[in-house]
Amino acid sequence: MSAQILDGKALAQHFEDEMRGRVEALKAKAGGRTPILATILVGADPASATYVRMKGNACRRVGMDSMAVELPEDTTTDQLLARIDELNNNPDVHGILLQHPVPAQIDERLCFDAISLGKDVDGVTCLGFGRMAMGEEAYGCATPKGIMRLLEHYEVPLEGKHAVVVGRSAILGKPMAMMLLEANATVTICHSRTRDLAGLVAQADIVVGAVGRPEFIKADWIKDGAVVVDAGFHPRKCGDIELGPLIDRVAAYTPVPGGVGPMTINTLIFQTLEAGEKAFS
Repeated sequence: MSAQILDGKALAQHFEDEMRGRVEALKAKAGGRTPILATILVGADPASATYVRMKGNACRRVGMDSMAVELPEDTTTDQLLARIDELNNNPDVHGILLQHPVPAQIDERLCFDAISLGKDVDGVTCLGFGRMAMGEEAYGCATPKGIMRLLEHYEVPLEGKHAVVVGRSAILGKPMAMMLLEANATVTICHSRTRDLAGLVAQADIVVGAVGRPEFIKADWIKDGAVVVDAGFHPRKCGDIELGPLIDRVAAYTPVPGGVGPMTINTLIFQTLEAGEKAFS
């Protein structure tokens, strides 16, 4: 069996081409104004700084702009909330991203939930999650929404399929399960403490690795012909799933790197563009 590669890098480039046209049309309609994504970075974590820079670069590639808000390591919760409130009330800002993680003294959940629903383009608020889970309008969490866009583009059938999501984080595993359920898949949510995890994964038509541990999900757990989505990325350039032995026996898989990662950033920019289109309408 020759597995289909779900190429997130190529698809993100394709979507960027489409978005450039939409941005140009929007700028013509809005007198040269363009959607703006505000990124908030608290502290000087090198990895976080790199991610924020990548998101700003992605905005500029499609003709949008970004606003970098950099705050010191000793920022308090109240100070961060005040900056978020400023951005919520700035009509020139259409999307707000608070880079995770924030320093330990900050109540991260309180700050996430302070982001206005209409500007929550990273899909991190409790309100946004609740609305999405109820089938109401909201921006989805960027990584699971990016996975859904990837599966849709490659026409991977979801209706009636058994999807097993390994991971239960608030910004990946849980929203991923809700999005698959909304697409009429039958969903099992597992995690690192699930009993007989291998047996449950073996039943899956679609496996989503979102547990955050290098190659935690073993290749011999996964049945022939399954669709394998690996949302993990670790320093030795592997994901959460042992992909190597699977390439010749699954129906489709996301490579690591170059699968889910590019679609996460692309989805953030895509949802910021949608927010800008709503604001300029």
